[in-house]
Amino acid sequence: MSFSMAPLLMHNTDLPATIREQLRAAYLEPERRDDHLVTAARLMHQELALECSDARELVGLPAACGC
Repeated sequence: MSFSMAPLLMHNTDLPATIREQLRAAYLEPERRDDHLVTAARLMHQELALECSDARELVGLPAACGC
């Protein structure tokens, strides 16, 4: 299991609401967790200009780029 900052990030009001919503949905819909985390990482990459691998690692996904 990897370390994830998602539980903390979903409450960070400095992040855009769209990212926080995807992070919350990842925990509310466990059957679609990975889909929501991938979307959150993609939004972080696009909206916050984070490296794709960094965004994926923040939410606990493998760093392999898929943004």
